[in-house]
Amino acid sequence: MADIIIVGSLNADLVVRSPRFPQPGETISGEDLQIIPGGKGANQAVAAARQGVKTAMLGRVGSDSFGPFLVENLKANQVDTSHVIVDSSATGTAIIVVDSNGQNSIVLSPGANGNVSPADVDSASFSNSKLLLLQLEIPTPTVLHAAQQARANGLTVILNPAPAKSLPRELISVVDILIPNESELSLLTGLPVNDIGSAEHAAKEILKQGVKTVIVTLGSKGALLVTAHQTTQIDTYKVNVVDTTAAGDAFIGGFASAMLNGKSLEDSVRYGCACGALATTKFGAQPSLPTKEEVEKIIK
Repeated sequence: MADIIIVGSLNADLVVRSPRFPQPGETISGEDLQIIPGGKGANQAVAAARQGVKTAMLGRVGSDSFGPFLVENLKANQVDTSHVIVDSSATGTAIIVVDSNGQNSIVLSPGANGNVSPADVDSASFSNSKLLLLQLEIPTPTVLHAAQQARANGLTVILNPAPAKSLPRELISVVDILIPNESELSLLTGLPVNDIGSAEHAAKEILKQGVKTVIVTLGSKGALLVTAHQTTQIDTYKVNVVDTTAAGDAFIGGFASAMLNGKSLEDSVRYGCACGALATTKFGAQPSLPTKEEVEKIIK
C-alpha cells in the first residue's frame, strides 16, 4: 500500500484569466477557458507523488467526461487510483478566475465529492501506510471517520481545514498536524488572525483541543510552526508569482513527503515552503506542482 493516503476531492478546474475580478452585476472579458485537473485532495496527492513518495487517492468522480480525465491524470503522476469510485452524479468542478496579480477567486460545485462516504473509507486498508492527508471538500463525517481509522492504525493524521468551516471537536482531537491559512485558523478559533502574534495565539488555542502541531501558512510570509515547545516563523522563497492556485496544496504535499523522508518538522516546513513558492510560478493547479528536482534546486 502507499505511504501516504489522501481521502478527499477530485475536481475539474474551469479556469479563466482576466485583468481583474468582476464587480457584482458586471461582465468583463477574459482569456480562453482552460480545463485543468484540480481538487484539494487530488492536488495534494500529485504534490506528494512528484516528490517520489508512494501515494494513493481515495475519492469519487462522476460518470461524465471529466471523471476519466482526472483519474488518468492521477495515474500519469504515479498516484494509486484503485480507491477512486465512479459515481452516478457529476464530477466535482471549480470555477476559477485568476487576475493579473495571480490571485484567484473560486466557486466550488461538489458533485461526486459530496458522496464520498465512511463506507468508501472502510474499503481501503490503512494498515501498511504511514500518513493520512485530509481536507474539507468532502463531507465532514467522512473526514472524521477517515481520521479515526487512521489513528487506530497508527498513521499520522494531517488535516488541511479548507475550505474554511467550523469543525466538531472530536475531529480536531484526532488530528496530529493541522495546516490552516490565516482565515481558516480565525474561523476555527473565533479569534482575529492578522499578524504573526495573533496567529501564534490562535494556534495555541487549537493545541488545547488535542492537536500536536499547528502550521499556519502565511503566503508570501512563509509559515508559522507552533507546538507546545516551540514557535518558529519560517520564510518562504522569493519568486515571480503567476497564479496562486494550489500553492497551499503544494506546500502540504511537499511537507508530508519531507516528513516521511525523515526531515525535522522545521526542515519539512521549509521544504513545503519551497514547493508552495514554486507552484505560484506556473499557471493552473496540478500543472504547477513542482518535481523533486525543481524543489531541491531552489533550496540549494
